[in-house]
Amino acid sequence: MKKPLRTLCLKSLLATSLCSTFSAVAADTLASIKEKQSITIAYREETFPFSYLAGNKQPVGYSIDICMLLVDSLKRELKLPKLAVNYLPVTAETRLKAIAEGKADLECGSSTNSPERRNLVNFAIPHFFANVRMLVRNDTAIKNWADVKGKTLVLTTGSSTAKVLAEKAKTKDLKYTVVNAPNHQASFALLESAKADAFVMDDVLLYALRAESKKANKFTITGEVLSTQTYSIVLRKDDPNFKKFVDKELANDMINGTVTKIYDKWFKQPTPPKAINLEMPMNRILTDQLRFPTDQHLE
Repeated sequence: MKKPLRTLCLKSLLATSLCSTFSAVAADTLASIKEKQSITIAYREETFPFSYLAGNKQPVGYSIDICMLLVDSLKRELKLPKLAVNYLPVTAETRLKAIAEGKADLECGSSTNSPERRNLVNFAIPHFFANVRMLVRNDTAIKNWADVKGKTLVLTTGSSTAKVLAEKAKTKDLKYTVVNAPNHQASFALLESAKADAFVMDDVLLYALRAESKKANKFTITGEVLSTQTYSIVLRKDDPNFKKFVDKELANDMINGTVTKIYDKWFKQPTPPKAINLEMPMNRILTDQLRFPTDQHLE
């Protein structure tokens, strides 16, 4: 039986792009980490379940666990079993700048890989895919995008949602008011207090915010998918050797099932500190990605 073209292409990509050998002194980031004997991870404080502070005020989450796999790989690669891990809190507005300016070596949160952002930073192969939709109160009549005419939509400052929404508005001739909030919790608060009619964001984050709310049954995630977003670890631009190292290690952990176990931990089981279970099955795109890791981007 002939193998599907997609399978052959992905296997070829994996063989040519992700299976190289690496020298610690060849990449600036690797050399810097070895010299300092430490790595700095930028994290988000309130982006459940990807990166947030748990009860002990330590960063935890799906993306944090994946970055810790990379830390273990670096310990082996650089022969630094006591490699120190430093954490740098960032926001949606400061996360890319922290990497570009060398304040952190990895950003481990829910950052979307986009062409505009690749002008400033680089990204590892995707470890999650999310769909842009909207969260509304059940007491509104909003069911789809045509219903937001004349309404107030809240967006989180620094997110990539604004561009996606603007493109949708052009094609559908939608007119609405936009308000911005500094983080996802603040955006949800505006929706909850009826100061906004809909919160537009990646569906997984909307599911998480709703699950955390004491009034979860009063909110609905609705609207056709505006776009599919690729979540990736953020890396410094113009350091291809470090990207190759990160991609190779991530690809290995995807293929051997380690990332699948991490996914189940954060999306199918109760999570700290409130034992929230998102009960979110893995979507088809991520399932394929974990079988055949690739650096292709959905724009």
